[in-house]
Formats: sequence, C-alpha cells, structure tokens
Amino acid sequence: MKVVVAGGFGTGKTTLVGSVSEIPPLVTEEVLTQASVGVDDITGVEGKTSTTVALDFGRITISNDVVLYLFGTPGQDRFWFIWDELAQGAVGAIVLVDTRRLGTSFPAVDYFERRGIPFVAAVNRFYGECPYTEEEIRAALELDPTVPLLWCDARDRASSKQALIELVRHALSRLPATA
Repeated sequence: MKVVVAGGFGTGKTTLVGSVSEIPPLVTEEVLTQASVGVDDITGVEGKTSTTVALDFGRITISNDVVLYLFGTPGQDRFWFIWDELAQGAVGAIVLVDTRRLGTSFPAVDYFERRGIPFVAAVNRFYGECPYTEEEIRAALELDPTVPLLWCDARDRASSKQALIELVRHALSRLPATA
C-alpha cells in the first residue's frame, strides 16, 4: 500500500520516513541556500539547514499481508506540483502538524480533503510538550470529526509506526462494506 507523509515545511516528514523505514530511505534533501531567503518561511525552524526537493521514500512491513511504501512530500509551495504524482494511488496520508507553525498544515489538510484521500493529522511533538489541547488543534485545523488526530514523535520508530497503523485503520474503515 502506498502512503503519503505530508505537511508543511519543517514538520518532520523526512524524519518520520527515516525513523520507521526498514530500508535505508531515499531522501532528496538539499542544503538551503541564499536563493531561498524570502521564498521559504523559516520562522520557528530557523535551525533548519536542508529541505526535501522531490520526495522521501521508505518501506515498512506491518504484517505478512501489509507492506507500506512511504512517500514523503516536499513542504514548500513551489514543490506542490509533485504532490499529485505522489498522492496518486495512495491509500491515505499522514499530515504532520507542528503546533509552532500551525498555519503550514492548512494546505495539506485541504489537499487531502478536496481529493477525498483518507488522512490522519499527527501532531509531531519532537520539540517537546504541546501547549494546545486536542480540541484546540481540531478547531484551528477545522478537522472533520471523523479525521483522527494523534500525537507522535517523528524521531521515534514505535511512535511513527503507530501513526501508520492508525492511518491504515482509518483508511480501511472508510472502505465500503462488501456483501
């Protein structure tokens, strides 16, 4: 199954794919240069020195019957044309949320809602405790009540794997019942 890991710039997409992949992940990270000054908003992630320019790719076996192929999206607006290719055929997506930069999550939430692709919103807590409640985050993101909101640490394999399991459960729950 194909899964997309999406979110805004600096939310931890590459980190999540790398933490959970059972193969060495393919990453297309490039160093941020002076050319990105004024183009990329690094407010809140001033220490970020590189960015994904195409995709991240990893794989994880959940069970004998379920293998997930992970495709991490680039976070900047100028690379959004890649999202349509990465999302094609996906069973669902994890939208990573950084509450320090909540606004960077809105486009990803909108993207998957508009296309009817199942997704979960995963608050990445790798910067510490989150000062907001689940209700506050749901309201800010205007999440449909059926969209799971969970907490994760993209650096932690078990936490990332749990987010993937929750996504698969959510996607499967949206399948039409068969007779």
